[in-house]
Amino acid sequence: MTQPLFPDPSNVQAENRALIALSLVPGVGPGRIRALMARFGSATAVMEASLKALAAVPGLGPQTATAIAVFDAYDAVEEQLRRAAGHGVELLPAWDEQFPRLLRQIYDPPAFLWMRGTLTASDARAVAIVGTRRSSDYGRRMARDFAYELGQRGFTVVSGLAYGIDAAAHQGALAAGGRTLAVLGSGADRIYPAKHKKLAQAIAGQGAVLSEYPLGAAPDAPNFPRRNRIISGLSLGTLVVEAFEKGGALITARMAVEQNREVFALPSPVHSRSGAGANRLIQRGHAKLVLTVDDIVEELGLPETAPSSSPETKAPPPDLHPIERQLFDALEAEPQHIDTLCHKTGHDASTALVYLLGLEFKGLARQMAGKQFFRV
Repeated sequence: MTQPLFPDPSNVQAENRALIALSLVPGVGPGRIRALMARFGSATAVMEASLKALAAVPGLGPQTATAIAVFDAYDAVEEQLRRAAGHGVELLPAWDEQFPRLLRQIYDPPAFLWMRGTLTASDARAVAIVGTRRSSDYGRRMARDFAYELGQRGFTVVSGLAYGIDAAAHQGALAAGGRTLAVLGSGADRIYPAKHKKLAQAIAGQGAVLSEYPLGAAPDAPNFPRRNRIISGLSLGTLVVEAFEKGGALITARMAVEQNREVFALPSPVHSRSGAGANRLIQRGHAKLVLTVDDIVEELGLPETAPSSSPETKAPPPDLHPIERQLFDALEAEPQHIDTLCHKTGHDASTALVYLLGLEFKGLARQMAGKQFFRV
């Protein structure tokens, strides 16, 4: 069993309050929290320390030491705890046994995570899948397929809940009955984009939604490059599926390299702007070209395991139209062309498309380019 980084305080609730308070002090980030904890032994001891004792901490500086000593915004601390209770979110300090071992090993780990869902020992077998929000049908299909197969093989899929590649990766892992972790650039109670609230709920039921930012924090642009170190830090390797030559996915890949983790990339067509970044990673030797999940598994050198649960089929609402129910029963996890669905159900294409649109509105089906549909 991994030993805690710091002694366990006898009063966990008081320690959590002190840790939250420390994180709300201006100028105190994860690095300074770690230094202060190492010096004083607990967050409670830090918040109770004298100005003189705080000022003696190397690198802290008089301004930050004073800000800690005079901190009195405990109403903001209580607001964080109220938000957490209201959204089913819990605080996970870096020294907690549940805190991911891989993340603890990076240069600048978060001092704690806000977590909605659960983390398990199996999440040590994690692969990040990242890419552009402005993805092509090819990119989304590949992200979903790779995540699905990784989930089937017992790997946890990590991504950032964004549009495009991220969402496809989470959906693929969920469809396989595997585990998936979403790392936010906002508070864990403030899902971004808002359209992914249902997806976040599904992820929390089959993994976890994580954030180092205070509850209620807005999805400000500077948050996302920094949260990317957590995506790569949680993972044994990062797969770049599709990325422009400048973007967050390449930042994640760079951070993975700095963390001494593997980087993989899927090739895109030569003239693809949305895949140019992934192609450059391969060309410059910064990522290993992969064509199948086998390439990733072999490079990581880990045995395969079965997913913790079998894929769950979403039960259709009882009030489905008879034609909607026929089409729902004909749909599969893998996309099928409209002609195949018509052949299975005996309906013409125009009729099937109307009722498939109804299934999409109900969140039971999704359409890809070329009139291909799959069950969500």
